[in-house]
Amino acid sequence: MSNIESIVESLEVKIAQILKHLDALKTENRLLKTELDEHQKQTEVYLDSLNQKEVELEALKVASSMLGSSEDKRASKLKINALIRDINDCIASLSD
Repeated sequence: MSNIESIVESLEVKIAQILKHLDALKTENRLLKTELDEHQKQTEVYLDSLNQKEVELEALKVASSMLGSSEDKRASKLKINALIRDINDCIASLSD
């Protein structure tokens, strides 16, 4: 009987240790899930920011290509001024 009692006692101790370890693992799992959620939220924020920056970059590329070099700017200004003169001439001729 003594042998069976010691085996039962040993099993009880081991079961208690396993249950304690299980509780510790559950706690760790909860913490890790919370940490994972936080990291996923932060990743979403970073991805949103990255997407916004990509849109801004594309807008800047378009604006830069429209502006061109300073020589292109000068030529564009000259063309615009010539068009304005032509429009003014048309308005003047219509007024007469």
